[in-house]
Amino acid sequence: MVYRSAFPMLICDDLARSIAFYCDALGFTVTYRFPADGDPAYVAVDLPDGSKLGLGQVAPDGKGVHGLPQRPTTGHAFELCVYHDDVDTAVADLERRGHPVLQAPNDTPWGERIAFVADPDGNPVMITAPA
Repeated sequence: MVYRSAFPMLICDDLARSIAFYCDALGFTVTYRFPADGDPAYVAVDLPDGSKLGLGQVAPDGKGVHGLPQRPTTGHAFELCVYHDDVDTAVADLERRGHPVLQAPNDTPWGERIAFVADPDGNPVMITAPA
């Protein structure tokens, strides 16, 4: 047996707000939603290059289908790296949309320009490009 693909799934406190961040601000497209009608409990989103994320609403009982608690979390177990052609322009747009900038754009010793913003649940999202 060979594993063929993987993608991270985020549990969101406010799914609609997270969908807006990942789709409207970062350019993902919703490719699947459950349930199909009404407010979704889960959506899959993709970027044009095939990168995928799953976004799910915290369950009403606070437990996932695996039975483990979804909240509270401690620290940030998740960070997302998203490539963009122009880090400064991308971060300025995200800030204009009201998303907190955690670290302003800067050049790294390993040859990338990076910045960090927070998604609606406070997860760090690194915006990066070659320096």
